[in-house]
This record gives sequence, structure tokens and C-alpha cells, in this order.
Amino acid sequence: MALLGADYLQRNAERVNALNVFPVPDGDTGTNMNLTMSSGVRELRSKPSAHLGKAAEALSKGLLMGARGNSGVILSQLFRGFSKSLAGLEEAGAAQVAAALQHGVDLAYKAVVKPVEGTILTVAKEAAKHAVQYARRKNDVAELMREVHRKAEEALQRTPDLLPVLKQVGVVDSGGQGLVFIYEGFANSLSGSESDGYSASHALSSEAAPPEEVAVPAAGRPQETVSAQSRLSTEAIEFLYDMEFFINRKLGGAKPVFFNESAYKKALEKDGDSILVIAEEDVIKVHVHSRKPGDVLNLSLPYGELNDIRILNMREQHRELLGHEAEAGGPADYSAAELLAGSVPATPPGQVFERAPFGIIAVAMGEGIADIFLGNDVDTVLSGGQTMNPSTEDFVKAIESLSAEHIYILPNNGNIILAAEQAAELSERSVTVIPTRTVPQGLAAVLAFKEEESAERNAAWMKSAAEQVVSGQVTKAVRDTSIEGVTIREGDFIGIKEKTIVVSEPSLTGACKGLIGSMLEEGGDLLTVLTGEGADSAETAEICEWVAEQYPELELEVQKGGQPLYPYIFALE
Repeated sequence: MALLGADYLQRNAERVNALNVFPVPDGDTGTNMNLTMSSGVRELRSKPSAHLGKAAEALSKGLLMGARGNSGVILSQLFRGFSKSLAGLEEAGAAQVAAALQHGVDLAYKAVVKPVEGTILTVAKEAAKHAVQYARRKNDVAELMREVHRKAEEALQRTPDLLPVLKQVGVVDSGGQGLVFIYEGFANSLSGSESDGYSASHALSSEAAPPEEVAVPAAGRPQETVSAQSRLSTEAIEFLYDMEFFINRKLGGAKPVFFNESAYKKALEKDGDSILVIAEEDVIKVHVHSRKPGDVLNLSLPYGELNDIRILNMREQHRELLGHEAEAGGPADYSAAELLAGSVPATPPGQVFERAPFGIIAVAMGEGIADIFLGNDVDTVLSGGQTMNPSTEDFVKAIESLSAEHIYILPNNGNIILAAEQAAELSERSVTVIPTRTVPQGLAAVLAFKEEESAERNAAWMKSAAEQVVSGQVTKAVRDTSIEGVTIREGDFIGIKEKTIVVSEPSLTGACKGLIGSMLEEGGDLLTVLTGEGADSAETAEICEWVAEQYPELELEVQKGGQPLYPYIFALE
């Protein structure tokens, strides 16, 4: 199956390339899928096995390590899930093969940050769904794969109805077409109907000569020899650097930091799209189209050693493509802006660049706290705090920068709430201000957010979560005074519970202990400590040891906040 499927794809790679269209305009879908599949076949040849699970594992490993481009990485994930489902099986019936196809689809959708329907994902999904249903009635694997190929072809022909830019240019999805070729090879291998006597056993030889090309179905064949990309403008390619590399977690000198996959993907989204991240044991495969390749590499370095780095300029590729086709009389007809704006006749409303359902803006002081917010669904972090309040204009600009249907703002300081609310009134967008007065409240609010729920219900949950957190912070007094029975001397450390100063001590650890004791008067389950500038590791250890002794049932978590002025911020839940 694998060998003949790879061969069918290889013989039609250029035809698949010609179908490639915006928003992945690098023009090499067929090439990338072919190189990916070829890598899997090489690994399979190097580790031949009559054991189905082991053979599938070898194919999957080769695909992952050789995955190229968006389409190639998705293809590797389809067969990674397929392999995992068959692990340990010497042989499989129709139901098990169908389940393996479905598991591959599940894994591929999970790997893609923003799945788009009308692509290879849709073709794989529809084919797998049909396979599962068919396997309930018959246990014939060869017939099952013929049904998979047939259903994949049907789904492919419907891709222009799901992705308007495909319909405008008059092609089906290129990645989906590549997958259909693979499934065609699979089906013919199992049924013994290889064309021109070119069998799977013949394909085992790397010296085997390929037969004539397999015909592309008429509906999927690009007209004449002009590629779909010739109808798009070079300037429309916003994220122009196509990047691929591996992060080797075992290499890179110092022990790599903990890899938070969700936070990493979120960071890539700031200046990129077409993001795929696959973490496999000690190796992480990354694919992204980015405006700032240097930032991507710097972001990745703490997690391990980078290797097999590939960076291509897609605008340069597109110019070369247009130059070649201009010589052949194939001019570029429409810009991507025209296609997406619907100004070209008969263009359906654009669906490629829809707004996200929500966006979150938070205010934070300290790089560590900002990173925590960014790792928990926050899109934009404005720098601010007690002595550096963002202006209304800062909030308005942040609101306008987000492509989201509904936006939440977490001020995280009582002095900032009014500016945030004023910005929400000035903006024409749908904005809700969650009146968080402290960083701990802001963190509790964002953790309570549920993407699948309505804006109103999320606002209620976020406000409720913020109100249930007890906040505390320690800082230095700037003058002598007496407030609510607490005598304060300049230079002392004062502990503030919510808005109230509850303790003043000459030592930082003394103030922290007094503040924590006050916060815990009514109990609590989890104490989070955010260390800031001026926090000493020895003092932090002393505070933690004291908490463990005095409150043995209390769960304690320490995170680096990096906030100025406040050596420690505490959150009690």
C-alpha cells in the first residue's frame, strides 16, 4: 500500500503543484508531499517487517522526519495517528484499518493551529468517516480502501464549495488531490489492479522505472498549463518566510526548558500562520509561515538544539513563477485582495481570513507575568502597573490590532479600569472589560475562560473567578505614616492584602510571612507566588519552607513574574 501510494503521488507531483493556491502560495504542495512520502518509504524499506504495526511505525517515523511544508506535515500526522492505532497488531481487519484512518484525522486536526475546511484535512476526514461506517457492514479491507478512495475523490470535488478562493480560480485543493492519489495507490495495491503491470512488489526496487502518469480527474485538472497561483499577486503574501526545522530536546548544552506547546503556538501566531507543531518524544517538528524568521528561531532556542533549518522566501518564489508563466502567456488575473473582498464577479464571500471568535488583552508588569498570560489564551499584553498606566489610546490601538469578533480586557489594576472602559466605549468593536484589580485576579479570570461559550457567559464566569481570589503584594514604603493601626516607617516592607496594608516589617521575609498569614485567615487551597525584581532565591526558599511548616495542607506554586517594585505577589485560591 505505502509503496504504490507513494508511487502514484510521485508520478503526479507536478500536477498537484499546479493546483496550489493562496493562502499557501509557495507552489510546491506536490513536491512537499512527494518528499514527505518518499522519506516514509525509505524508512519502510530500511526496516522491512511482516508485522503490520512495526511496518506502520517505520513509515510514520520516516514521514515525520522527512515532512516538508504544511501539506507534508499534515500528511505525516495522518499516518502518525494511523500507526499509533495499529501499534502492536500483526494484522488488521477492515474495522481496525478504518479506526486507524480516523485516528490519523484526529491527530492531524489537533496538530493544525487553525484548521481550514476545504483542504486535505476535509478530504481525509470525509474519507475516514465513511470508512468507519462502511467497516460496520463489511470486513473486506480491499473493498474498504476502494470506498476510501471513492469518498476522498467526492470530498475533493466539493473543496471549492468550502473554500471560495478555490472556486474563483477553478481548481480543487492541491493537498487533497495529493491524498487522493495516495489512496488510489492504496486501493489498487490491495485489489491487485496496478496499472501497466506496475505492482507493489516491483515498487520495492528503488531502480524500478515508473509507468505512464496516472490521469488527473477532469474536475481537478488545472486548465491549460497555468498554475492557480498565477491569479494571485505577490504582494498578497503577508507571511512571506516559509520555515521548517526540528528542535532536538536532547541537544543544545544546558537542559532545555519545559515545552509548553500551547504557549509556543500562541507565540508563533503573533507574526505567522500555517502553523504546525508536532512534539514527538525528544524531537519537535515545526512549520510556520512568518514575517519575522529571526524571532521564530530565538523563540525556539531555549527548548533545544535547532537542526535541518529551511527558510524560503515565498514572494521570491512567486515572482519567479509569474516570470515563467508570463513568458508562456499566462498573466496574473486577480489579486488576493480582490478575491477576498469579493470585487471579482461571482466570488463568494471570503472565508479564508475570518475573524477569530474572541481576543483577550491583559495588562501586566514584568516579562514573566506577560509570558504567563500569553501562555493562557491572551493575545496582547500591554505593559503597565501601579506607576505606568496604559492610556485610553493604548487600549484603543490594542483593540483595533486584534482580528476578533469579541474582545475582553483585563486591566489587572484599579487605576487602569476606567481607561479600559473608556476605550471600550470609543471603539466600534464588541468589547467587555473584566474589572480585575490585581494580576492574580486577571490570571484567575483568564483561566476561567471557555472558548466554546458565549461572550455573556464567559464575562460572568471570568468576573466570578476574579472575585474568588485573594490577592497580596509586598513592596517598600516610601515614607513614614500610620494607616488603619499599622505603623509604617520609610524603607520598611509593607504587605498589602487586596487594598489594605496589613503588615509592615523591616525584613522582606517578615512582611511576606505576615501577609500570607493574614490572607489565610479564612482558609485556602492553593497559594501562587510570583517572584519579581528584588526577590532573592534564598528568601524565596525560606518563605516556601515556612509555608510548608505552618500550612502543610496548602498547595504551593512558585512562578517567575519579573515584576518591578513588588518583590512578591501572592494569589490565594
